[in-house]
Amino acid sequence: MMGWQEKDLFTPDDADALSDEFFRARKDDLSRRVGKRRFRHSEGVSDTAVQLARAYGADVAKARLAGILHDWDKGYSDEEVTQRARDLAVDVDPYVLESMPKVLHGKTAAAALARSYPQVPADVIQAVSRHTEGACDMTDLDMVIYVADAIEPGRDYPGVQEIRDAVGRASLEQLFVMTMREVLSSLVLRSNRVHPASVNVWNRYIERARRASAY
Repeated sequence: MMGWQEKDLFTPDDADALSDEFFRARKDDLSRRVGKRRFRHSEGVSDTAVQLARAYGADVAKARLAGILHDWDKGYSDEEVTQRARDLAVDVDPYVLESMPKVLHGKTAAAALARSYPQVPADVIQAVSRHTEGACDMTDLDMVIYVADAIEPGRDYPGVQEIRDAVGRASLEQLFVMTMREVLSSLVLRSNRVHPASVNVWNRYIERARRASAY
């Protein structure tokens, strides 16, 4: 696997991170970092993120870039991504570090990308970091990437079409809550662990939704 120190050979380090040139270079990098199926998923997330950004007034260029980068570290094994989190000094709950390595890839990718490509906007890095467990103060871009990851064309699970059909009709926050409901339900039904932070995020946003419906 490539380490965070590795630089792309074709794009200057100071290239505009939102340019087509930078996007194509990182996309090419990604094709060598992950398998074909994961690469197609990332392309789908990027394309879907662009559609969502247009529908909800988010920055399209940032959505496109965050979408293609969100699974930058998905090619690592559980052991490798755990070590990578340690090497990058990522601030992670020790329980998550030891028991839930599969969710680490968002935070390690964000840390690695920020170091290797400091010109990438901070909100793009944040959206990459938050696309697994979410956060209690999600921005529009954060929600766009979280939702795009769950509803890109390659996804097929009960409830996904309901979310897709709600695009443009529900608010972005409502769409995020719908998506998180499906994600958490799937984890529970498969008897998988739920990230402790995701529980807090769900409680925060479902309470906001209830308060909004009371007025």
